[in-house]
Amino acid sequence: MYFPSWLSQLYRGLSRPIRRTTQPIWGSLYRSLLQSSQRRIPEFSSFVVRTNTCGELRSSHLGQEVTLCGWIQYRRQNTFLVLRDFDGLVQVIIPQDESAASVKKILCEAPVESVVQVSGTVISRPAGQENPKMPTGEIEIKVKTAELLNACKKLPFEIKNFVKKTEALRLQYRYLDLRSFQMQYNLRLRSQMVMKMREYLCNLHGFVDIETPTLFKRTPGGAKEFLVPSREPGKFYSLPQSPQQFKQLLMVGGLDRYFQVARCYRDEGSRPDRQPEFTQIDIEMSFVDQTGIQSLIEGLLQYSWPNDKDPVVVPFPTMTFAEVLATYGTDKPDTRFGMKKYLKRKDIESIRNFAADHFNQEILPVFLNANRNWNSPVANFIMESQRLELIRLMETQEEDVVLLTAGEHNKACSLLGKLRLECADLLETRGVVLRDPTLFSFLWVVDFPLFLPKEENPRELESAHHPFTAPHPSDIHLLYTEPKKARSQHYDLVLNGNEIGGGSIRIHNAELQRYILATLLKEDVKMLSHLLQALDYGAPPHGGIALGLDRLICLVTGSPSIRDVIAFPKSFRGHDLMSNTPDSVPPEELKPYHIRVSKPTDSKAERAH
Repeated sequence: MYFPSWLSQLYRGLSRPIRRTTQPIWGSLYRSLLQSSQRRIPEFSSFVVRTNTCGELRSSHLGQEVTLCGWIQYRRQNTFLVLRDFDGLVQVIIPQDESAASVKKILCEAPVESVVQVSGTVISRPAGQENPKMPTGEIEIKVKTAELLNACKKLPFEIKNFVKKTEALRLQYRYLDLRSFQMQYNLRLRSQMVMKMREYLCNLHGFVDIETPTLFKRTPGGAKEFLVPSREPGKFYSLPQSPQQFKQLLMVGGLDRYFQVARCYRDEGSRPDRQPEFTQIDIEMSFVDQTGIQSLIEGLLQYSWPNDKDPVVVPFPTMTFAEVLATYGTDKPDTRFGMKKYLKRKDIESIRNFAADHFNQEILPVFLNANRNWNSPVANFIMESQRLELIRLMETQEEDVVLLTAGEHNKACSLLGKLRLECADLLETRGVVLRDPTLFSFLWVVDFPLFLPKEENPRELESAHHPFTAPHPSDIHLLYTEPKKARSQHYDLVLNGNEIGGGSIRIHNAELQRYILATLLKEDVKMLSHLLQALDYGAPPHGGIALGLDRLICLVTGSPSIRDVIAFPKSFRGHDLMSNTPDSVPPEELKPYHIRVSKPTDSKAERAH
């Protein structure tokens, strides 16, 4: 399987001016800078021993003397081999004359995936032997000298796209898996999109790239945090789940516009498609409202979007939390498809079983015939006026199927949302294309509730987003009367049914922040005394957002997992299979941190006594 010459296209595409799909949103500053941003393709062979990359050679290089370095991808009958580097493949002719016996010996005896350096002349392939599927398929290299730089031992798997490998094996030998075309493409596209984001934020809009500490203190609410011991007995650092407090403090400090490619950490246990450490594009601005943040992100994505995808059209549609829950049954709907159904009777039974098995909930199907009469047992239990109102609200047509359930509003909506996706799964197994992988459907979801009841104690409240989210201006009075009904200035960005970003306008008033923390959330305000004090010293109105970079790149590349767009990811259990991390630490190394490990057998023995 040959590599396409994709790298040059990638760099050209990501340095292009964006296509105008709506009115430009960057103004004269963008237009003037764009004229100076027409960069040439990077020079990949500067500062190194090679003269060219394997994937760049064409007929225009005929007669040139070149030096190439790479891995032996394939060898046939000791007459030629295919050399591979990050940029592509090139065919190398193994010399057969006696005077080049030493070169032939090196190239014929080196195992596949060995690293070699060859020098020779670019020549045309014989007539009829060109390979149109290979970007370098019109030429080959007539070798004069060769050097074996490093021989390769027998591999645990072949470095070929069509060779199936278990994910555990890929993670165990990640350094080999990184040689694959897909991993090379994913990581290089990720790098280029981040570079374009930096350019857009810093060069076009005056953001300041600031690094924030990794060692911090425990934050109330949110996900569990990793703890790091200190040499002071009983005192620990925490790894931040986001730079939330720091970026707000930067606004208090007058930095005005902050940006960071931030490493974040969450101890969430075994989650199939989550990582304990992940990366987000972290943004904060002063004197901004929700509309300003949304416009910024739309422009950022439009500017950094790869050229080989359909252009991003702005503005993105917006729905309220109540609307998406009522319409789609979830706050992160996949809006690439509607509610078209081509279901058979046996599918309905399967869906009913799914609801019963997973949610212990009954589903009642309604089939509409030519006269839009109901073919369902439920027809006997509702009034005619109710039936007509349902038909009107759902805009049902002839031959439609309606799924009904009853129960608490949020739970019933959530069930129907999952059944919508289950229906899509059923239809797509039958060849009905609903979720086009080449289509990118963005959606803003706004007006989330400010608080949710705690699962363990529904009479107590917890933040729906985080405790620094400002209430909706129209609902501030509800904080003192009916806080459960208060909406927030929290907004999420959804792409193809995945949340890729979330943010909010922040509370910049110390008194309001203290009231929400102490009175409504019952949190210890001493843990946040530094932030509350800062808000008292002239904090400007501010807001921000964080984009999940791993998830975004996963969707852009069409990868099945976020682990396919991270160089060295953890397994779904949070383990590094390559280095066997986490690992045990000898007791003498724990002593300075005043920690003693109690093994499960030790605790059982203690309970026995």
